[in-house]
Formats: sequence, structure tokens, C-alpha cells
Amino acid sequence: MQIDNPGANNRTSLFGEITTEAEFSHDVHGEGFYSFNLMVPRLSDTYDTLPITISERIMDKAKFIPGNHMYLSGQIRSYNNYIEEERRNRLVLTVFAKDYEFRDDTLGESPNDVFLDGYICKPPIYRTTPFGREIADLLLAVNRSYNKSDYIPCITWGRNARFGAKLVVGDNIKIWGRMQSRIYQKKQDDGEVLEKTAFEVSVSKLEHNNQSNFEANSQQ
Repeated sequence: MQIDNPGANNRTSLFGEITTEAEFSHDVHGEGFYSFNLMVPRLSDTYDTLPITISERIMDKAKFIPGNHMYLSGQIRSYNNYIEEERRNRLVLTVFAKDYEFRDDTLGESPNDVFLDGYICKPPIYRTTPFGREIADLLLAVNRSYNKSDYIPCITWGRNARFGAKLVVGDNIKIWGRMQSRIYQKKQDDGEVLEKTAFEVSVSKLEHNNQSNFEANSQQ
């Protein structure tokens, strides 16, 4: 299939290996959607395992099996999922596939490429790691059709983090980077420690109001 341009303000392309069976996810007006995981390589010989959602209308279901490699283009989408044990909504991210092709290598293209154009919708959180690395967490609202928005967590590093920490709610920014999976531990009220996975965009380049352009090394 020919890879298309899925949207001016929200573009994602990924190459990787399917690691789970495609399972039915939900139905919208008679159109079924399936989900599966895609293992996407990093430059550091590690991997991100990312959730993918795809319409049954463009699926060749016989080929969506673990072990097959594919290149896809689409958009990052978000939705709220109610967690009964936590009694709260949790923001869930997925890559909504618009087009794809099965192939065995990247053909020189980046295996993980994200572009977003959106608005800061929550005050940035700036912090430093125990090793002194600067980080700023941003929550970006990206508009899409039918008056909807996707809320996408982004993480910035170094001078991007210092700049990002100064942004305010309502600022329009563009970011380039990659989508990553990050495993973390969360302690429950009863003392039990659970291992969870967060998904976010690791920012390599950030642009504010088409005037300033800041770059930092992305975490690989």
C-alpha cells in the first residue's frame, strides 16, 4: 500500500515487528477496529512496544500476525479509560493507523517519526534527575476533525526542557520526535508495587510561534 499523509498537525510513521495478535477493540457506527502491539527499534539497540489501532476496512487480517514486519503511517490518538480500582480516568494513547505496508526493513526511513502541532493545555512540569539531567513534561492538545482534540504527553530534555518550562497554557508549539514506551513502578495504597507502562512523545526539536527553534539530543 502507498503511504499517505494522514494530517497536517498530527503525523506519525513507524516501522517495526508485530508482537501480538490483532484483537477486536471496539465498533463505531458499524466499523470494527482492531488493536495490536508493534515493537519499534531505537538507535540504542533497545525497543519501544507501542499500541496500534486499525480499521478492519483496511486490514489484510491474514498478515497481521506476530513476527511480520510493517511500516505504517497515522496519527497519535488519546482517550480516557476509567480504571475501576483507581476510581479515576486514565489517559490512554494509541497510534491510529491510516495506511501501511508489510516489508522487512526501513528502506532508509526513520523507524519512529512524530510531528505534532498543538497547544499547551497544562502548566509544564520541570525537574532534574538524580544525575542532573533536565526534563520538562508537556501536555499538548492537538485538534482533529469534528471539534475533537487529542491530549498527548511529551517529554523534553536539556535546553528544550529549559525552554519548555517557560511555556504557558495556550501557547502554540510544534514538536518533532518519536513515540516511546516507558516502564515505571507505582506503589498502591496497600503497599503493593505494580509495574506499568507509560507512552509519550520524546521531543528532539521544538518550535514556538514559528520564531524560535530549539534542538536537543533525544533519548535513544
